[in-house]
Amino acid sequence: MVWAAAAAASAVARRARHSGGLLAAGLRAYSSSQPGALGTSSRPAISKLLVSNRGEIACRVLTTAKRLGIPTVAVFSEADRNSKHVAMADEAYCIGPAAARESYLRGDRILQVAERSGATAVHPGYGFLSENSGFAAACEERGIAFVGPPASAILAMGDKSEAKALMSGAGVPVVPGYHGEEQAEGWLQEEAGRVGYPLLVKAVMGGGGKGMKLAREPAHFLDALHSARREAAAAFGDERVLLERFITRPRHIEVQVFADSHGDAVYLFERDCSVQRRHQKVIEEAPAPGISAEFRRSIGESAVAAAKAVGYRNAGTVEFIVDVESGEYFFMEMNTRLQVEHPVSEAISGADLVEWQLRVAAGEPLPLRQEQLAIKGHAFEARIYAENPENGFLPAGGRVLRWRVPPGATFFQNAPLRVDSGVQEGDMVGVNYDPMIAKLVVHGPDRPAALASMHSALQELQVSGLPTNVEFLKRITQNSEFQQGAVDTSFIAKHEAELLGAEPVARSVLALAAVAFMRIAAARAKEGVTGGQLPGPWPLGNSFRVNHQFSCPVAFSHPRSGTQHDLMVACEPDGSLLVSPHTGGAATDHAAGRGSGGRHDAAADTPLAVRGAELGGDALTAEVDGQRLQAGWCLHSHGDDEVLDLWVDGSQYQFRRPVMRRWLRSGAAEQAVGSVVTPMPGRVVKVFVEQGAEVGEGAPLVVVEAMKMEHTVRAPCAGVVAELHSFVGAQVEDGHVLAVVAPAAAGAASALGEAATA
Repeated sequence: MVWAAAAAASAVARRARHSGGLLAAGLRAYSSSQPGALGTSSRPAISKLLVSNRGEIACRVLTTAKRLGIPTVAVFSEADRNSKHVAMADEAYCIGPAAARESYLRGDRILQVAERSGATAVHPGYGFLSENSGFAAACEERGIAFVGPPASAILAMGDKSEAKALMSGAGVPVVPGYHGEEQAEGWLQEEAGRVGYPLLVKAVMGGGGKGMKLAREPAHFLDALHSARREAAAAFGDERVLLERFITRPRHIEVQVFADSHGDAVYLFERDCSVQRRHQKVIEEAPAPGISAEFRRSIGESAVAAAKAVGYRNAGTVEFIVDVESGEYFFMEMNTRLQVEHPVSEAISGADLVEWQLRVAAGEPLPLRQEQLAIKGHAFEARIYAENPENGFLPAGGRVLRWRVPPGATFFQNAPLRVDSGVQEGDMVGVNYDPMIAKLVVHGPDRPAALASMHSALQELQVSGLPTNVEFLKRITQNSEFQQGAVDTSFIAKHEAELLGAEPVARSVLALAAVAFMRIAAARAKEGVTGGQLPGPWPLGNSFRVNHQFSCPVAFSHPRSGTQHDLMVACEPDGSLLVSPHTGGAATDHAAGRGSGGRHDAAADTPLAVRGAELGGDALTAEVDGQRLQAGWCLHSHGDDEVLDLWVDGSQYQFRRPVMRRWLRSGAAEQAVGSVVTPMPGRVVKVFVEQGAEVGEGAPLVVVEAMKMEHTVRAPCAGVVAELHSFVGAQVEDGHVLAVVAPAAAGAASALGEAATA
């Protein structure tokens, strides 16, 4: 349900008639006791809390509520029935189908659950309805405390032009630009000339980089304006724009603020969020490196002034853009909610910000005054996403088959090593909701120590079943410029070659991968599992052969480096294995024709000896060329490939080899076959063909809806639809094979083979 702005305005007017604000019905009267320290065991005056969100933020809020002894209520969509946050709550209610617009964005259903369960407060988390002024007003109308700011503050800060005018009036520095109501094209063009180039054209209601375009010179202005308006209208239903001077070397520094209903406000220091891709944060840290105490105090006081200017209450974040060259900072926007990256502020301040939120919502004063707050050490947060960094950071998705957090990690609470995640092994990620898997947070006595801890934690983290950005994050932590703290928002683009470039794989790791593929296939064949690709007597328990040495070809690719590896694994009389290049034969042909592509890069000519190889449930140990190696492993399928993940010495390697199709087994291996896979997770909304249908090259096969856009998947070649794995309404994972188109000759060969065996 979309909440009307009129409802919010009405609630704001009612609020204005009550000096100091009234506590929501169902909350106990405000106690005048002043908590002097964090983590007090006294329970906030909330009899039951509903968390109107999902995933890690819902788990985060539920953890603090449980510690404080507050009964909790969760809501969930049909896709989230078995999710972690549902199990954590005392009560849970289904609010609709998987689509957010039919569940987590349905404020009417959420409030029905609140009334049904007797919840006296609603925590919105972040995203969904957290910055919806209409929802905040609707909570107030029903006597339910909204754990967040008043609707008036959300309204004021939601309109970027109004917010900047308010900030300017409050003495908060704003970026030079145009923030007026007049939106005529000619007028905006004149104002652009006054502001000066380069400049940004930004949607008034924008956020997350949507509706924001750069015009470097006057000739580019109209194109930028038209593009920004189109995006703004599509995303926010409002095509109004503002103009701002473009700062060529900006840092993104934001300040955590907190205000209560008694007129007090504090800042819990700043966070640097300059490391971004697609205008979205990747790694955040607190405090910001390289700034003076005077700068910290100035930007913190400006943030508090911004909050007071709109009558703010509860947690908020004031975002500033900092000009690296001049040292000036300017107000950018205020996020009227708890931020994703709040754990780093918790780490350096010692606060539980969710506890603060609940206490303020219950009418209590802030737990600490500004002079009682101090920075303790340094903290980093890395966001673990299901995405493809090498493919423009496109969101990905799939089932989490392996999820191992670093040893000693604490969940959702301040600690040297903290993990916030709503994901469990077996969960689907990135199909219906945000593709974030987890947040990895470290805290140390200083920045170098904290950064070393982050790199170590990333090395110990293991995720499999879907693409992630973990290796990309490791490279960031090892970048010399990042280690020095000399970053701005162009960091990733500037270091793209280093952060995303291909790296060769050590020969010992390739040998280990070959042995792993061979041993897994042997285990499958021994157990009678279909799909094992091991020929001849390899499933036998010994290596004895008459008059010859038995060897097995193993071919696979390493997509990250773009290399193809065709190896031969030979069994020696003493039980050891020799791994060497395989320069010809069926394995090479098969790999070259069906692998993931890329240049051929076989191992060096000298064979590597592998001794004592032992394959356990999820571990592989072996002595490779005299070196004892221990690896974790996970095998799964992705599209047309069998995928092997290996974790060796803190690095994750992914190897792929093709799954043999029916027509390949029937003698048509020479024919090129077109497997059609979905480019990202989504839902099948239309199927044009049936199995066995003849299609031409480029013919539409399936339409997949992903990220609110429809993608038509077409036939890669003319032929016959040999396999169809799609139906309308199906939820498909990234890389799912939608259909397989075999050229006419291959299709005919397959049909003849089936007829002959009938």
